[in-house]
Amino acid sequence: MNELERELRMTRVDPAAAIERLRERADRDGLLDVAYATVESPMGTLTVAATPTGLVALGLPNRDPEEVVADLAARVSPRVLEAPGRLDEVRRELDLYFEGRLRDFDLPLDWQLTGGFRRRVLRQTARIPYGRTLSYKQVAKRAGNERAMRAAGSALGSNPIPIVVPCHRVLRTGGALGGYGGGLEMKEALLRLEGALE
Repeated sequence: MNELERELRMTRVDPAAAIERLRERADRDGLLDVAYATVESPMGTLTVAATPTGLVALGLPNRDPEEVVADLAARVSPRVLEAPGRLDEVRRELDLYFEGRLRDFDLPLDWQLTGGFRRRVLRQTARIPYGRTLSYKQVAKRAGNERAMRAAGSALGSNPIPIVVPCHRVLRTGGALGGYGGGLEMKEALLRLEGALE
């Protein structure tokens, strides 16, 4: 039995306080690999997660938070814990973005959930300015293979950090919306928020 377990058994403790102390101890002792929290947005509930390196995932409202956490436990580390305090800056920037007061996210990113050409596509997508759009072909070209439009679309469709890595800013040639992991209504709403659509 460890020190925390002994302490919990010997005293009557408020469960919420005990959970918070467990979070703090896991963080302090380096036992927390992935912290996550939920964020309310005009689009619905977002699930955000970060490693010590940076923001690693952002689950859109159409993804169950438990599904996001299970995916992180399988692909990053089983040491995943809800720790909203570790994500205060992410939540603050998202709030400002949805209020129309933030144009550029200034968050460290952890790219470990993607690699190769997919990562190159997402890094190029992260450079698309607020209120602007590119085509799938343009993004593929910037990532090093102009003909790999479908591969670029696949990379964007599996973007683990949407909104912050703004895959909603990538459209079909000719301006049609194309697809979006959060649904076309959400893509259109994000583009309207940024003034990229009339």
